[in-house]
Amino acid sequence: MTTTVRPFLMFEGRAEEAMDFYVSLFEDGEVLEVSRYGKDGPGAEGSVIVATFRIGGQTAMCSDSPAKHAFTFTPSVSLFVTCRDEAEIRRLAAALDSGDNVFMPLGDYGFSRLFAWVGDQFGVTWQLNLP
Repeated sequence: MTTTVRPFLMFEGRAEEAMDFYVSLFEDGEVLEVSRYGKDGPGAEGSVIVATFRIGGQTAMCSDSPAKHAFTFTPSVSLFVTCRDEAEIRRLAAALDSGDNVFMPLGDYGFSRLFAWVGDQFGVTWQLNLP
């Protein structure tokens, strides 16, 4: 077995919704595996124990935590996407922008042609770059 590093996103009840949304945004997007809680818990029946999915060539994982936490996602960790063209960065920026968390609106900041840093409706932040 080889060592791997994967992003792991923990939700409180919206893991599958988020995963399905992310998979829909990328051409290679695919849900690879989903394990669910049964009627005996500890999570809500049918919620995600752990799921694995692929977006943009990267395998990521997510889960629904049955425990409530005093924290959620923070912009200090984000998913960085290198886009292939202007149409893609504009599409992703529009789809991922929840309207509440725009850290850097889509624009030319000098280090790339176009860049945006936005938070989505699930609280995950995305840095979108067109070099």
